[in-house]
Amino acid sequence: QVQLVESGGGSVQTGGSLRLSCAASGNIFSFYTMGWYRQAPGKERELVARIGSGGGSPVYADSVKGRFTISRDKNTVFLQMNSLKSEDTAVYYCNLFQRLMGNDYDYWGQGTQVTVSS
Repeated sequence: QVQLVESGGGSVQTGGSLRLSCAASGNIFSFYTMGWYRQAPGKERELVARIGSGGGSPVYADSVKGRFTISRDKNTVFLQMNSLKSEDTAVYYCNLFQRLMGNDYDYWGQGTQVTVSS
């Protein structure tokens, strides 16, 4: 089992910044992907950004490219969000995905609210 603990959400004005953190603990394999997803009211959950444990370039949603930066320090992943817009308002969920011997293991944090207002 893997536990994900998120922090850093809150309210900010348009153009402001927030930094989300997600610390993973438990049965974490050598290779995994951590990322952030978000879900706005009435919309489906969508990928914001993800990063792998083995290196490689992070992946970003087109809507956040150039504004958000995902980074990782051991088993903690960060999402630096700059130039926030009202459409970034959502519940943000941390995710850890790992695969072993053909079995997929998908874990989610409890979610943290990000509200951007003008």
